[in-house]
Amino acid sequence: MQLIKKTFVMPRIIYLFISIIIISFLFTNLPSSAVEVSNIEFIGEATLPKGLIFKKTEVGGLSGITYNAKNNLYYAISDDRGQKAAARFYTLKIDLSKGSLKKSGVIPVDVTTLLNENDQTFRPSETDTEGIALTNKSTVFISSEGDSTKLINPFIKEFSLSFGKEITTLSIPNKFLPDKTGKQGIRNNLAFESLTITPDKKNLFTATENALIQDGVAAKPNIGSPCRILQYNLLNGQPEKEFLYQTEPVSPFLNLTGKFASGLPDLLALDNQGHFLSLERSFTGLGFAISLFQVSLEQADDIHHIDSLLAIDFKNIKPIQKKLLLDLKTLDVLLDNIEGLTLGPKLPDGQQSLILVSDNNFNSLQRTQILAFKMKIETPLIRLLRRLLPNLNR
Repeated sequence: MQLIKKTFVMPRIIYLFISIIIISFLFTNLPSSAVEVSNIEFIGEATLPKGLIFKKTEVGGLSGITYNAKNNLYYAISDDRGQKAAARFYTLKIDLSKGSLKKSGVIPVDVTTLLNENDQTFRPSETDTEGIALTNKSTVFISSEGDSTKLINPFIKEFSLSFGKEITTLSIPNKFLPDKTGKQGIRNNLAFESLTITPDKKNLFTATENALIQDGVAAKPNIGSPCRILQYNLLNGQPEKEFLYQTEPVSPFLNLTGKFASGLPDLLALDNQGHFLSLERSFTGLGFAISLFQVSLEQADDIHHIDSLLAIDFKNIKPIQKKLLLDLKTLDVLLDNIEGLTLGPKLPDGQQSLILVSDNNFNSLQRTQILAFKMKIETPLIRLLRRLLPNLNR
């Protein structure tokens, strides 16, 4: 009888042992920190009062936002070109402690003026600061779109978090710089809106909001635009790779104003393997269209050696892969000019929070709007276990 029991017990142990080996092998051959958003849920909206004055500055133009987990604070960059006050970023408290965002849940707590390498404020119209990303050195990188009409170059600079003092400047590849001929470089107000740093703090990414002049057309009704994602190695401060990002064609709906704008205002790194959230924003004449995408660079071609996409047959270039995560028009919310996004803290239920912020353009008809979401983020191991054990989440 004992022999019969052993005969039945041994295969179970062997099967378990084999299963552990297979799972371990698959896990060790996957990028363990590569993630995927499996669900996203809206958890609240807040707006700042119109014309809010804080420490002698008007709070507005919030075009990018980043989160400091150490002190549970957010830093939001204003794109004021020095018309209301000097270039600056705001420190905000956003209360998600109850698992949602209430209407009064956002409070400015500080403002930091940016200082150039000479310890002076930037001159009016010298900057168009749009993106902000926190490092692990008590500094932030900030991107400026420049002004191609005045041949003012875009920049990506590192500033002290405490004093706003410029520390370093990253070099911008020549293909992005405007020239006198008007045949090269960024388009005005369609340059480096986005900025994000990978969790390991080794790489920084930015992107053009629309195509470089020599790469293709700016976005038009029903026509997308070929943007470039630019990757920097923060260990040496040098640009390394570039990738093609094609924005979605957008159809205007009842465009009575005749105005149309569409592009890529922000990216958010989810891991160290080239997975992001991207934000696409369009003004269609009757409000704003906002979409969130999951983005992967894994299969994309590096195009840093190509100075002009129009000079080659770029149909053969593999662009970044993207998948629609959320079309915000499905929310019961009147959307404003959403331009920035960042991960926030873990919520009480353990899920990851996500914050979006709008640029009100210092326009009395617009709002500084903050939207909050919670996301379920899964690693490859969890996805593998779900396939092997369908009842895992039941």
